[in-house]
Amino acid sequence: MEGFPVRVPIQVRFSDLDALGHVNNAAYLSYLELARIAYFQRILPGWLQGGHFVLARVEVDYQTPLFLEDRVEVLARALKLGRSSFTMEYRVLKNGEEAARGRTVQVYLEGGRPTPIPEALRRAMEALEGRALTSSS
Repeated sequence: MEGFPVRVPIQVRFSDLDALGHVNNAAYLSYLELARIAYFQRILPGWLQGGHFVLARVEVDYQTPLFLEDRVEVLARALKLGRSSFTMEYRVLKNGEEAARGRTVQVYLEGGRPTPIPEALRRAMEALEGRALTSSS
């Protein structure tokens, strides 16, 4: 899939499964988180020590179930940057085919309050994406 600069292979664990033998819906949120972490590790190594991000919104559209033996990969990209928040988009692939889509909104905080996203972070995200990110609040 084009336009997603970060791809993360996921090892489905037995503990991710529900009673029906497919990956529980809540495990997808952990998969998106792994891709988000990989994204920021690529643009700002060490960001975890200084990062002040909180997750404000998550949405996932499930299309087909994942099972223990599936080859799973999550793709991630930034869609837009606002003043203090940014939106990311994800694709969850099952054996190379789309199994789910997701979006998250993160807010940058300092002192527990939303604050403008640092210019260095904006530049790093746009460099990784290879394009300007639409600005919105």
